[in-house]
Formats: sequence, structure tokens, C-alpha cells
Amino acid sequence: MRNETKRNQPPVLGPNRGNRFVETEYAKDISWTLKRIGSYFAKEKKLIFGMLAAVLGGTLCGIYAPILQSNAVDIIAGQRNGDLKTTLALMLAAYLFVSLLRLAQGVFSARLSLRIVKQFREELFGKVIDLPIKYTDTHSHGDVMSRMTNDVENISVTVSQALPSLFSGVLTIIGTAAIMLWLCWQLALLSCASILLTVIATRLLSNYVRKYSKERQTLLGSMNGTVEEIVNGYRTVVAYNEQEHSSERFCTVSDKLTKAGIRTEVCSGIMGPLMNCIGNIGFVVIAAFGGYFAIHGLISVGVISAFIVYAKQFSRPINEIAQIYGQLQSAIAGAERVFQVLDETSEDLYGLVWEDDENVTVRFEDVQFGYNKDKPVLKDFNLTIPAGKKVALVGSTGSGKSTVVNLLMRYYDIDKGAIWINDQNVEEITRDSLRKHVAIVLQDTVLFSDTIRRNLQYANETATEAEIKKAAAMSRCHEMIELLPQGYDTLLTGAGENISQGQRQLLAIARAFVANPRILILDEATSNVDTRTEKAIQDAMQQVMKGRTSIVIAHRLSTIRDADLIVVLDQGRIVEQGSHEELLVRRQKYYELYMTQYAGFAT
Repeated sequence: MRNETKRNQPPVLGPNRGNRFVETEYAKDISWTLKRIGSYFAKEKKLIFGMLAAVLGGTLCGIYAPILQSNAVDIIAGQRNGDLKTTLALMLAAYLFVSLLRLAQGVFSARLSLRIVKQFREELFGKVIDLPIKYTDTHSHGDVMSRMTNDVENISVTVSQALPSLFSGVLTIIGTAAIMLWLCWQLALLSCASILLTVIATRLLSNYVRKYSKERQTLLGSMNGTVEEIVNGYRTVVAYNEQEHSSERFCTVSDKLTKAGIRTEVCSGIMGPLMNCIGNIGFVVIAAFGGYFAIHGLISVGVISAFIVYAKQFSRPINEIAQIYGQLQSAIAGAERVFQVLDETSEDLYGLVWEDDENVTVRFEDVQFGYNKDKPVLKDFNLTIPAGKKVALVGSTGSGKSTVVNLLMRYYDIDKGAIWINDQNVEEITRDSLRKHVAIVLQDTVLFSDTIRRNLQYANETATEAEIKKAAAMSRCHEMIELLPQGYDTLLTGAGENISQGQRQLLAIARAFVANPRILILDEATSNVDTRTEKAIQDAMQQVMKGRTSIVIAHRLSTIRDADLIVVLDQGRIVEQGSHEELLVRRQKYYELYMTQYAGFAT
């Protein structure tokens, strides 16, 4: 595939801090990715032209200033005629312009970076919320978050720092080389010796840094995994008195990481001093041979002083570009990962509008579906859920209960067969229209960092205060809310971490009631509440479910004894169905499940 990362190429070294290096990721298709990135830059032409003008002006002033310095030195030494005050004023103006234009360059690049990143973030977030459930089920949530944050931030840093430095560095190298050759080509060639030493030293050290950096990153991942495992399982560690053994495990990995870190830091830390040393050797070469050339009349003393500035000015962008190259590669790889998400297929938003009717019948006809095509979860599934009836789906784990709900909600599309809501095929109804008439309460409660009122209104933004309080009372959480410090205006922090799991589930049930749906789906909705509250909610649900088609998924069979129809699934097929009493009389699969629970064992 195009949007993948190369694994068979050696890593590029990019900057970390100063002259330190870290491993950089390669993009697979650089030219294609750069074209995509270019489309974002095309919308910011004014800022790009402003930044380039500032870079060009600052570079030209920086190249011209040492010539003025050379002239001033020669005037002082009596080797050139001219007005010293005028020359010094021009030199001061040149350096002042360099500072001002670099300030302008920073402003332009910062604005350009933020506007480009704003485009990326808005498009990426808009894409993520339109992705099908299948994508989020099959991709790591951490990876998606990383693309939203780390990869986009990497692009931001590159646009604001690396690109201006790259343009400025290339212009500086070209301009400085031309001036040095014009002033004294012999001394210019001698200056290249120090540059050659810089390239060789960087190359050699990079090999060691790459090796030790890779080892450190591997050990760091191992240590983080060990810490996470011990912290998450701390109760088990304490229960079995494994604290000492866990500490030994951690210390072993930590010692290895420390040694690898020292080697990496030493090798990468040598880079800066070594570059300075080579630079100083270059200055000695220029001073020695420059003095020799000056004695023999080939150059003036002012040219020597200019060459010392130009030598430093010439080597600095070479080192910067070597570092920027890795940063650019990393940013391009990050952009490629972002484009990979942007190129995913969004949910199909087209179709017919739900034909509203108080009586809603749901029919599954010869439905076949598998998350993997070669492993069907539902096989020739046929089920009718009569209007206004409560149907319970039971069965062992993996029997296909939740899959039935996923298909009805169009989180996934079926492979074969059809699902009908009255006379409408579900696949022909828009997902938006379908989900407005269906409310679902999941076992894993999801609340948002907002007030309780806003969380309840999430299901129906037009709900009135009376409707919200009525739904809360029916779900047996009104009194609980009133006892909170700010009542319905209480802010849920950390998505509800400041209330108990049972309270969160009650709020989720109330939110479903606020939606006033035609179809109500409860997936183990009372699994985290106590028995007394569960009984109260069950009584309330009887009122809410009147006139509504309801689907209940339950493991605790005591909660669905009053269901109009109990459907028993096993390996993707319906093995029996009927009322609670009818199924117990048959003494088949349901009877086994019920008696197992009655005996105190989990299903």
C-alpha cells in the first residue's frame, strides 16, 4: 500500500536537543506526500512569499555584512581608502537588518505553521468523526490519537523551524561559497577541509548513535511495559507477595536502560564539542594560511577577518541541513500517516429518510455476517421483533448477541440477507435518520466532561427541563442528582470519574430515555448497579418500553424473565426462542444457562 512506512531502510538521524540525534521514520512515497502537503501550502501564498522574502533579505544582509567588516579592517590598517564611519554605519545597518528580518521570518513562519496545522487538524478531526465504527474497532485508539497530536505537531515544528532554516541554509551556502571564491579561491579550498572533516565525523558518530538509540528505545518500551503491568495488576502483586520479585524485574531492565542511555548520551553529546573543535581547527588554518597569503600580498588583513566569519557562516548551515533532513523525513512520514486516515472511506451518509411510525417491527431475513469474511458470526439468521414488544437475546460469549445490535445500528453492513424496519430496508435508510430513532445503553458507560444536564441532553438537544427530569426520575437517578453539590449543573470531571460506576450507568439509562426512541436497545445496561436499584430500573423500564420495540442483551437471566420473547443464540444461530416459562419446560440450552446461574456459576 502507498500509505505505509518503510521498514527495510536504515533510519535517518534527526535532531533531538542541540546536536543530539534520535532515529527518524521514513515515508514510503515522498513525492506523493509532498504533493499533498503542497496543496495546503498553496492556500497560504501570501505568508509563504513574506517568509521567503524575509529569508532572502536576511541571508543577503548576512552575506554582505562580513564584506563591510573586511573593508573597515582594511581602512583601519591603511590598506584601503574610504570613510570608516560610513562603512561602520553600513555594517551596523546590515546586522540590524539581519536581526529584524529574522524576527519577521519567525513571525511569518509561526503564522504559516499554525494555519497549516489548523487545516490538518480540522480535516483530520472531521474525518475521524465520520469514520465507520469498523475503523475504530480495528485500529488502535492510541495510534489514532498519535496521528491527531504527535504527527500533526511534528508537521507544525517542521514548518515553523525546519523549512525557514532549510531555505536560509541553502541560500547561505551558495552565497557564502561564491563570496569566498571571489575573495580568495585558494583560501576557500583550504576552508573546505574542515567541512569535509565535519561530514566524516558526523557520519561516524551517527552509526554509533543509531545503534545505541535503538537499543535504548527498545529497553524504554520494555520498562514502560513492566511498569504498566505492575501498576495495573498491583492488587495481584500484593496478594501473592511478589513485590520483591517485581522490584528485581524493574531494576534489571532499568539498569540495562541506564547503561544504554549513557552510551547514547555520550556519543550524541560528543557531537557538539567535536564540531566546535573542527571549527576551531578551520579558524587556525584560515589564520595561518591567510597570514601567509597576506604577507605575500595575495589578500589583505580584512579579507582574513571576513574569511573567519564566512567559514563559520558556511559550516553552520551544513550541520543544520544535515539535522533538518532527518526532521523533514519525520514530518513527511507523519503527514503520510495523517493522509492515510484522510483517505479512509467515510460512512455512507446517503439514503432514504426513516418513515416514522409509532409501531415499529424489526425483521432479520437470512442474515449472514462476519467481521472476517471467512469466519461468519451470524449464519442464516432469521428473527422478527414485533412492534412494541420486549425481546431478549441470551447466549454464551461469542454467540452473536452484540453483533445483532451492531448490524441493526448499521455500525457494520451485512454480508447477505436483509434487515427490515417495517417495510424499509435498513441499508436504504440513512445512518443519521436511523440512529435518531434508536437509543442504546451499553455496558461500558460513556459520559463526557460536561454538566449532567448537558450529558442527558446529548441524546436530544431540544429536550426541555421537564423532559430531562422526568427521564431522570424514571431511571431512578433524579434523587441522586439532586443530592450532588450543583444538582443537574454538576460538572462531570474525567468523563464521570467523580461519581461511581453505578451512578454513571444510571445517567446513561436516563440519557436513552431523554432520546424518546422508537427502538430501545439495552446491552447489559444494569450490570453495574446493585440488586435493589436494578429492580427499580426494571420497573421503570417496563413503563419506558411500553409502545416501544425493545432489544435487551443480558447475561443475568433474572433480568429478562418478563421479556415477551427470549431468543437463545449459539454460534451465530438461533437454537430456541419463547417465553421464560416455555424455555424452562423444554429443558434445552436456555434451561442449561438458567440452571448454571442458579447454581452460582458464571455463564
